[in-house]
Amino acid sequence: MMKKVLLLSMLSVLLLSCSKPNEDKRTFILQGAWLLRHISYPTGLEEDYSEFGNGTVCHIYDTDSVLYECGLTKTPSGLVITPHGKVQVTLINKGGGELLYLENEDPHPLSITTDSTITIQRQGVLHSMVRANDIYQEWGNEIRDIIINEMQNENAMSRRYVLSAKERQQEKTIHWFALFLAFLILTALVALHFAITNRKAKRQLQLQLRQIQEVQENRPQVVRQAVMTVENIFFASDDYVALQKRMANGQRLKEEEYANIEELLKTVYPGFTSQLRSLYPMSELEYLVCLLIKLRIAPKEIASVLSRDISTISTVRSRLYKKVFGRKGSTKEWDDFILSMDT
Repeated sequence: MMKKVLLLSMLSVLLLSCSKPNEDKRTFILQGAWLLRHISYPTGLEEDYSEFGNGTVCHIYDTDSVLYECGLTKTPSGLVITPHGKVQVTLINKGGGELLYLENEDPHPLSITTDSTITIQRQGVLHSMVRANDIYQEWGNEIRDIIINEMQNENAMSRRYVLSAKERQQEKTIHWFALFLAFLILTALVALHFAITNRKAKRQLQLQLRQIQEVQENRPQVVRQAVMTVENIFFASDDYVALQKRMANGQRLKEEEYANIEELLKTVYPGFTSQLRSLYPMSELEYLVCLLIKLRIAPKEIASVLSRDISTISTVRSRLYKKVFGRKGSTKEWDDFILSMDT
């Protein structure tokens, strides 16, 4: 019985130890800027430091292994930096929020109050420091470079440097202005590219329209008569009459039937569809409207067959005229142009 009690007691202790949070695994990162806020002396004397008092001590930790120390004083023109030196540091986690902090192998106890407040003990004197992310982000690189350069100078740590907030703001303004200017230039280049492309396309289209007009105007009477004969035969054919009746009744055509219409038109106007496609990159609706116009189908019937409002069909025709000719035109002008393409 006694053995069972002992065994249960041991298991209980083991479970409690396993369930206790493991504070040793807590990680803490020193990297960044820290400002001295408070000093407590063994005699009971205490000193407080304002955020940017006269020579407030600042620590810049680089990857938790190097400390750059300086004095900071805030002035109307910016920050005054007084370099102190560079130290190799090591942070050893002792657990329970206690860390051993080594500066050039010289150990100092370090306590974590919060993620943004620490206390370092040096010869019995407690130095409380607070994290200063704004300093690190804004001036960290400059402070580090100043201290490194001073250590290489014969009069190391003897000069003071002013980090001008005005100059930094000017740098930011210049940076954003350069980005904005680059954006404007890029936008202008893109606009110029499209303008040149559109101008070339319009010139090519105008040339194409002139060629169509010249071919029609210079066509011999015999050829014109032959085209009219073929047209009369086509529009009197049983296939066309049946197609026209279906459209008059508002019957929608199947997709493959539009392909048959294209082939029928090619027998009468061999070059019509290719010329139509080359005028402008038309949508499927715009193309079908043009095909039906060429078949002498009335706009009202076109709207019914394509399941569109008559206003939509009118908009398509006037829009096509403007895009092809570069100026406003009526729906009738577009219809007349399509009907005149008898190649």
